[in-house]
Amino acid sequence: MSWGAPVGKPTRHPLSLPGQLLAEVRERVSDAAGDERAGEMVVRLLVNTATTTIDLGSDGEETWVITGDIPAMWLRDSCLQLAPLLRLVPHSPELTAVATSLLRRHWRMILTDPYANAFNRAPNGNRWDDDVPPQGPWVWERKWELDSLAFPLDLALRLAGLGCHDWLTPDFQDALDAILTVAETELQHEVCSPYRFARPGAPAQDTLTRGGRGPATRECGLVFQAFRPSDDACRFGFSIPGNLFFAATLRRLTPLVDGDLRARAEQLAVGIEAGVRSFGVIRAPEPHLAYEVDGMGGRLFMDDANLPSLLGLPYLGVLAADDPLYLATRRRVLSPANPYFIAGSRLRGVGSPHTLPGYVWPIAVAVDGLTATDQAEKQAALRLLMDCTGGTGWIHEGVDADDPSHFTRPWFSWANAMFCELALDIASYPRPDPGESFSLRS
Repeated sequence: MSWGAPVGKPTRHPLSLPGQLLAEVRERVSDAAGDERAGEMVVRLLVNTATTTIDLGSDGEETWVITGDIPAMWLRDSCLQLAPLLRLVPHSPELTAVATSLLRRHWRMILTDPYANAFNRAPNGNRWDDDVPPQGPWVWERKWELDSLAFPLDLALRLAGLGCHDWLTPDFQDALDAILTVAETELQHEVCSPYRFARPGAPAQDTLTRGGRGPATRECGLVFQAFRPSDDACRFGFSIPGNLFFAATLRRLTPLVDGDLRARAEQLAVGIEAGVRSFGVIRAPEPHLAYEVDGMGGRLFMDDANLPSLLGLPYLGVLAADDPLYLATRRRVLSPANPYFIAGSRLRGVGSPHTLPGYVWPIAVAVDGLTATDQAEKQAALRLLMDCTGGTGWIHEGVDADDPSHFTRPWFSWANAMFCELALDIASYPRPDPGESFSLRS
């Protein structure tokens, strides 16, 4: 098979994956998918992630993971980039050390600035733009996204499911305290939040209204966030998938902590779940989840390709894939009821206002397959991804649904990882369990 040119440059201290493990993955994925391309491609993408985006560091430095074509570390992206490796831990136990080292860096970064979404490797002052107020020298971008704090906790829980608790350090306790403090503050965003963000001269999706405070909200048990996982500004300030993911993660975390931290986490989770029941469920034409609400009656139904999404709730372990509320939501997400659902001649799935109209995001195609209960649907999603790389052999950010040779971001490691997630899922490499999902039914 002819592949496109390699992407990325090797890191200084790359992760080396055992050759025998990669050979086993190639064979097992090819057999399960009934297509040798699948096995070859998943190995190629795993090796690329390990050698061009992961740096193990030296002399005590923690794991560093860039997102691909941007030389910064997103808390969310880096956790998901390692997700396929966690599936391989039973066959290569040393991989847990990579993830626990990443989390040690994450705890330190969260303590540096719990409102930031992306960080520099050193306090060099590098940044995406000249935002107001100026961020600290460690911060690449300071867009407040609740999921940036949830994903490291989720990764920790999945490591715990593998029997690894090395991430339970003193910094973790302090970071969890910071996470809970920010969430408690943002329950009352209007009166308590110190967070402001403005990007002078930027388009509306890259800055916040009301002098940098963002959309108006009313306290209702939900946690405010300013930006979506796409890094676009929220239309309404309460993200339903983001809040549900955060609440589910806190509930699973409580057995591992005690005292004040446990009580605060439980209280937050209970309040969020009540807030979603009261404000996050749209009753007609059948009960389904909203994407964003404001606590004052304003609500938005859509879905975005980026996780956490409504479509991805079972993948995140929030709702069961056969939960009636999820199934109703899924039907609407994968239909014209979702303004970012695209049905083209070559590609069909969820896109994002973050990219051009008519572009489907392969991340969402992978999530569609990962949350499907039918094996044939999973297989179809995998084939769709293999056929829509624009001849490059890499998974992109957004792809023209009618012409896959048109795409955004030739090197986007999160998207590559999600292809691997789907391929490994089809080949019965289980994802580590963070704990049971829950139901929103009273």
